[in-house]
Amino acid sequence: MEKTVALVAGEQEAAGAVAGAEGGDVRPEPPRSWPLLLLVAAVVPGTVVILLGRWGDAPAVQAWRTVCLAVTVQALPFLLLGTALSGAINAFVPERVFSRLLPRRAVLAVPVAGVAGVVLPGCECASVPVAGSLIGRGVAPGAAFAFLLSAPAINPVVLTATAVAFPGNPAMVLARLVASLVTAVVMGWLWLRFGRAEWLAPAVRHTGHREGHNRWNEFRLGFQHDFLHAGGFLVLGAMAAATFNVAVPRSVLDTFTGVPWVSVLFLAGLAVLLAVCSEADAFLAASLTGFPAVARLTFMVVGPMVDLKLIALQAGTFGRAFAVRFSAATLVVAVACSSVVGGVLL
Repeated sequence: MEKTVALVAGEQEAAGAVAGAEGGDVRPEPPRSWPLLLLVAAVVPGTVVILLGRWGDAPAVQAWRTVCLAVTVQALPFLLLGTALSGAINAFVPERVFSRLLPRRAVLAVPVAGVAGVVLPGCECASVPVAGSLIGRGVAPGAAFAFLLSAPAINPVVLTATAVAFPGNPAMVLARLVASLVTAVVMGWLWLRFGRAEWLAPAVRHTGHREGHNRWNEFRLGFQHDFLHAGGFLVLGAMAAATFNVAVPRSVLDTFTGVPWVSVLFLAGLAVLLAVCSEADAFLAASLTGFPAVARLTFMVVGPMVDLKLIALQAGTFGRAFAVRFSAATLVVAVACSSVVGGVLL
């Protein structure tokens, strides 16, 4: 047996010596078509760039780029604000603060959290990471979701913008405040009754300060994670909104202004697709003069709670199972509350 092993080893060494004597290390030969591959690598990328450049000069593509960039730039400052606030809550705010500010009973914590949405002067892009951080710090999901929906709709910046967009019409400001707050509270209570923990994606990072760790470093890591994670979904939502803006002609909008209930449903769907930031949606609603007041109110209530970029952000933060169910339920509740409140106040 030992002789056999030695013989095999000797043959391998001899084969290696022969290979070395004939040409050293054995290297794979290049493919025979390497000149063609080299030519393709040199020509194709430049051709693609030229074609895309010419195609990008088309008016529709330019409009798509403008809308996509506008939605992204409009929401980006508030996304920065929300992720920074989320990181600060995660690193610096003790968990006992939330237990003191919110009632222990979740059914009472929901309306308190809904009213607390007035303290966040941002749009829906800012409220999503903050709500995620609140849940991680022990706040009941129903209360966090009430805050998520109310914050972009009842904060002073949005209400002031609404008053400017509808001068001499304080009833519209009041109707937006009431309808948005009622929708947020109802959705929080619905989550308490029907929501399931398995619909929420598990946390992907630690929440709260850990003993022995630097708070500023925890803030930096939390901010970095939330911003990069939510920013990608924001861009996807902006691209979808831009595609709708370019693809649907203005004449289609004019066919839905005649019937009141059809106009309400149409503007609700339009708010979802346009994905306008809550600080600017009142001016767009005011420009839709052919639609009744209740329909325009619905547009302003639905938009900050259910739109394409918000659905994408919710899916990225809480999971797709949550985003699909919660967004569909919120849309129904928001349309119902807007119709009732608008019918009474407007």
